[in-house]
Amino acid sequence: MKDERTLVEGCRNKDRIAQRTLYERFAGKMFAVCQRYTRSRFEAEDVLQEAFIKVFSQIHTFRYDCPLEAWIKRVVINTAISYLRKEKAYLEQADIDNHTDAVAENETALSGIQYQQLLSLVRELPPGCQSVFNLYAIEGYQHNEIAEMLGISEGTSKSQYARAKQLLQAKMLESF
Repeated sequence: MKDERTLVEGCRNKDRIAQRTLYERFAGKMFAVCQRYTRSRFEAEDVLQEAFIKVFSQIHTFRYDCPLEAWIKRVVINTAISYLRKEKAYLEQADIDNHTDAVAENETALSGIQYQQLLSLVRELPPGCQSVFNLYAIEGYQHNEIAEMLGISEGTSKSQYARAKQLLQAKMLESF
């Protein structure tokens, strides 16, 4: 079942072997995505499980207009955002007008930092900062898209990102 179309069709037909193959092929990468949005391995596992339930129940909507991995990743991200909404984790908001952006003048390069170290630092961010940082810096969404996804203003998205960078910089200087 190496062919993506065969795999998708098998999942649409509720073939357990196809479902298992799809899960095994993408679960590792998607777990890493979940970890960026949650505070613990336990929460990441919950989000991953919920996301794959959605993948299997919504596989009939996959149209082959993008890679299967990109479609699954979008489901995982949306599930993580839904999780954050349920937890009201994104409510820590600040207006960009009230934020001084000292980070732009004094940014620190991330060269030499390992993925697990960075993940650990990102997980220590306040929930609102963590979500916006992941969506903007890692997933590549624009602030207007993030604002719509999280139900916040674009200014809040920008200020949360600036605050996240500032906090990460401070944590990196403190840790290394």
